Amino acid sequence: MTKALEGVRILDFTHVQSGPTCTQLLAWFGADVIKVERPGVGDITRGQLRDVPEVDSLYFTMLNHNKRSITLDTKNQSGKAVLEELIKNCDVLVENFAPGALDRMGFTWERVQELNPAMIVASIKGFGPGPYQDCKVYENVAQCTGGAASTTGFRDGLPLVTGAQIGDSGTGLHLCLGIVTALFQRTKTGRGQKVSAAMQDGVLNLCRVKLRDQQRLAHGPLNEYSQYGEGIEFGESVPRAGNDSGGGQPGRILKCKGWETDPNAYIYFITQAPVWEAICDVIGEPEWKTHPDYAKPVARLPRLNAIFARIEEWTMTKDKFEAMAILNDRDIPCGPILSMKEIAEDQSLRATGTIVEVEHPERGNYLSVGNPIKLSDSPTDVTRSPLLGEHTDEILRDVLRFDERTIDELQKSGALGTPQQLAAE
Repeated sequence: MTKALEGVRILDFTHVQSGPTCTQLLAWFGADVIKVERPGVGDITRGQLRDVPEVDSLYFTMLNHNKRSITLDTKNQSGKAVLEELIKNCDVLVENFAPGALDRMGFTWERVQELNPAMIVASIKGFGPGPYQDCKVYENVAQCTGGAASTTGFRDGLPLVTGAQIGDSGTGLHLCLGIVTALFQRTKTGRGQKVSAAMQDGVLNLCRVKLRDQQRLAHGPLNEYSQYGEGIEFGESVPRAGNDSGGGQPGRILKCKGWETDPNAYIYFITQAPVWEAICDVIGEPEWKTHPDYAKPVARLPRLNAIFARIEEWTMTKDKFEAMAILNDRDIPCGPILSMKEIAEDQSLRATGTIVEVEHPERGNYLSVGNPIKLSDSPTDVTRSPLLGEHTDEILRDVLRFDERTIDELQKSGALGTPQQLAAE
């Protein structure tokens, strides 16, 4: 069975998280991803947050599956010539360098087009054109400048960033879609093009409901927010709303049995209007179904704190999975707060390939996230990340068709690493 992107070759100049997220997805879909790394150093995350000494970190391995690695000194003239040949033989170049870095290397858009008019050049930057376009951006900076932090947390507390990597991995997902779209367009035009995704833009796209609420605020209070029911006035900007649901249905995180000792013994509970009567029956308040203070959603708004307090009395008598089973039987929307330990041990996630166990020659077996996107005719096989420079000779020989004499000359020239580095290997 062929893979969806089989035959597509990616020149991967990415590092850390945002770019590698993008190229790993392309690799999972079958593209041949050639990761270009600095000799002796490689992607900086190889050595970051190491849990096993002198072994590639989980930070690196979990973002670089299914790729090949070539070491190349692009400041070396012979190394630069190899890069030019790679550009001629690849379909897409992906980079998340600091602004202007590719130009300083001598590979402007115009130069790339000279080498390969069909080449797609895809870039991740912190900001788009504007006053901040030259600024460095990291995950939490993107969350703060994209609107996520100002709308996350509780009303009387600090802005908060989320544990989900919506700035880095989120932007990588956006860029991946842009690349696939450009590849599709190329089948009609034959031309390459530039694809860009700014981290600020990616975060804002994921925060669109808050931009929605900002505009609604100009026409009156946001009545699905808890503070409306508490009679607290709204300011000029969308406030932090704690664990309120963003979809217009009141929702809260409630304690379950064992919360005193288990930091994740909680459940998310939504008081959806169509199942209100079922909620009343479950918690033992059948009279609320017709009581004028509770029967209608508008009447419940100023009483949400008391209503959720009563629901929590019930959830605290059940563990989160018992509560979920009872509520799901009645179509009441809810979700247990799952810890990373519980997710790692979830056999159903392993069965679907969402969690995978990968074998590595130096660190042994480890768990990773698999492809979150499932294609019925293009299954994903997750293979380990490459060792630094592991496929250098293979790529030179099989992709660029260099003979052994040329490869030997390149090794001696330092294009693939300094003589000292080669001797160390």
